Amino acid sequence: MAILTPRVLRALERFNAAYPWDHNAHYHPWILRQLPRRFGRGLDVGCGSGELVRLLARRAGVVRGVDRDAGIVARARELTPVGAGVEFVVGEALEVLEGREGHEGDDGAYDVVTCVATLHHLPLGDALRQLRAQLAPGGTLVVVGLARAETRGDHLLGALAVPLNVALGWLKNKGRPAPRPVAMTAPTRPAETGFAEVVREARRVLPGARLRRRVFWRYTLVWRRV
Repeated sequence: MAILTPRVLRALERFNAAYPWDHNAHYHPWILRQLPRRFGRGLDVGCGSGELVRLLARRAGVVRGVDRDAGIVARARELTPVGAGVEFVVGEALEVLEGREGHEGDDGAYDVVTCVATLHHLPLGDALRQLRAQLAPGGTLVVVGLARAETRGDHLLGALAVPLNVALGWLKNKGRPAPRPVAMTAPTRPAETGFAEVVREARRVLPGARLRRRVFWRYTLVWRRV
């Protein structure tokens, strides 16, 4: 049974609208700690406005960001300095990964692949196989994903996230209401797959993958290709 009632969720949505902060960007420092200090090529799937891409570019020779939302990709291009070694591509993630919308001669071998709050929009097994295929030997895949709350532990962790969410929203906005950042215009949907199923499929496709439930309605996955 869900611990968070619809009334609580609506109140939380109103608070986040007044004191916005990015639950995904909260995990960017953690993502960077999983990665080499320097690497050649990086790929961020579901890049949004490109904040993580720009962080990766500080360590990489070249970074590609992929997103289906043309408007948010245009914003990412505006925010990214010329000559930063960054490329943004508009397209459906699996089609881009399969190369149907990629560039001629692109071998798809990346040293780092990241995927934040995107995997739940895709067929899980196919997406994991495509992400795996992008990695060069020795490469690292890092996922921050969303899973459907199923167990009592899931719901308790979600309940714990509510006061933490409020505290961080207040602190990050210094107690003052703030305008919302540029939003995605592409359709979004809640996660339909529970964490247990994500773990089973990930360990089948990515043997040795490390997965962990996280606060703020997220889980993480780290896998290194031998």
